[in-house]
Amino acid sequence: MTIPAGLRRTVLRAQRDTGFLAAGVLPHLGLVPVWSWAAATTARTGNWRFAVSVAAVLVLLGAPVLTAVQRVRYRALIGVEVPRSAPAAPERRTWASAARWLAATRPWRKTGYHLLLGPLLALLELLVLAVAAAGLAGATACAWSWALPTGVRRGWFGYSAQLPACTAAGLLLLCALPRVVRAAARAEARMALGLLGPGRAQRLQERVDQLAVSRTDLIEAVDAERRRIERDLHDGTQQRLVSLAVNLGLAVAARPDLPSDAREVIARAHLEAKEAIAELDDLVRGLHPAVLEDRGLDAALSGLAARTPLPVRLRVDLEERVAPGVESVAYFVISEALSNATKHANARRAEVTVRRVGGVLRVRVTDDGLGGADAAAGTGLAGLAKRVGSLDGAFRVSSPAGGPTTVTAELPCAR
Repeated sequence: MTIPAGLRRTVLRAQRDTGFLAAGVLPHLGLVPVWSWAAATTARTGNWRFAVSVAAVLVLLGAPVLTAVQRVRYRALIGVEVPRSAPAAPERRTWASAARWLAATRPWRKTGYHLLLGPLLALLELLVLAVAAAGLAGATACAWSWALPTGVRRGWFGYSAQLPACTAAGLLLLCALPRVVRAAARAEARMALGLLGPGRAQRLQERVDQLAVSRTDLIEAVDAERRRIERDLHDGTQQRLVSLAVNLGLAVAARPDLPSDAREVIARAHLEAKEAIAELDDLVRGLHPAVLEDRGLDAALSGLAARTPLPVRLRVDLEERVAPGVESVAYFVISEALSNATKHANARRAEVTVRRVGGVLRVRVTDDGLGGADAAAGTGLAGLAKRVGSLDGAFRVSSPAGGPTTVTAELPCAR
């Protein structure tokens, strides 16, 4: 006879949950002997302070052990992972640090679970196990009742209707058992996750930390992709355009006997190829300047200042290079600020200062233009503010009417 797959899964799940409840009785009663001893010692000696103090120490020492046992039980028997609380950052041991540790880890939640809730859960588990035992005994009454002595059997099942009634009652209990043990196991799992795992504030903090790490990884991945595109354009498309422009120039120089209209067409194509090279060079530099990756921020800014149409006073005070993502954001902040000073502010000169103060890279660009720049107006400054914000940096623009305009960015760069 083939057992239906659904019934087989139900039976296996009921066996697993019943075993889970049975395995929880002893751990849930783990602290009961401690308080029983404390109550007996107090009643015998009257020294309740000593008894309570010793019991409190034993509880604080035993709670982590019982918590570890419960984590293993939940994980091994029903597949529920009760997360551990994140370890606190090491700091000097003082009363204030101890108070912060207590506030962060909340050990009284675990102590309350084992001390107060544990005995109640043990009673619930014993009750469920008693129901399971009664159901199994009633369902098999017809089989084992004949092994009893005749007097006992007649005393228990004296009437002819008692034995079938016990069998029917046992079968009903066994039919209800999967739902009962499942509900009890789920209830215990919810309470364990709430009391033995990290608190809500700690879970939120861990989630924030995870999002910060994933955001940093995403920024680094995007920056790496920009560098890859820059290399591909520089080493591939740009080189092909340069080769095309050279060949067109050689064609004009090598064939002086070409008709004038053909020479004009080739010369126009040569000029368009050089313009395409210049545009592609600007595009590549806008994606990620190669010199920024090869030689660092100082060299990249020197080249940027040399290409800017107005005089730029550059001062870079960096003893060592910072992270590539920070260098990239700092470069584009300065590039956009100088571009705005040239195109929109009619500035005559600009000053760029880059220096590292502790774990912060401070960037400041000042020009003597018309002023009136607003980062909230949806211009390129708004994009810079978002880019700086992606690194948890600070971005400020001071640009009163009539100038001067000062763009400041502070980028965390602690390694």
